[in-house]
Amino acid sequence: MAATIRTKRIYDPVESDDGTRILVDGIWPRGVRKDDAHVSRWLRDVAPSKTLRQWFGHDPQRWEEFRQRYRGELAGVPERLRELMTLARQGPLTLVFAARDREHNQAVVLREVLLEELAVEDEPNEPSSPVCYSHRFPDARR
Repeated sequence: MAATIRTKRIYDPVESDDGTRILVDGIWPRGVRKDDAHVSRWLRDVAPSKTLRQWFGHDPQRWEEFRQRYRGELAGVPERLRELMTLARQGPLTLVFAARDREHNQAVVLREVLLEELAVEDEPNEPSSPVCYSHRFPDARR
């Protein structure tokens, strides 16, 4: 069964097919009251580190390097990735973010990682563990 994982700005209207909504930003979005966010959880520890976020600054020219660095940081939170993968297997999962740029943000990268890991798990007779590429990023500490 293919998992449905979406990304969505927190400022977009909530829709019935959003499923479980998880905020994946390190800081709470401006102008949004917690009661109005309609998120099931706020997983700050899957957000990019402050240093990485500030370095990136949503500059599309830094996108590829940001993707690689952020994947390295995600390698440090395999329990959270497993948790998100479990939620995705249970029904639609929406990764909620605040950035204006819908194509260059952490939710896009996190979605990629989750879908890759779920695909590996679905392959028959293939051993898998979340974030098995973590050895490529020895300096990805927060």
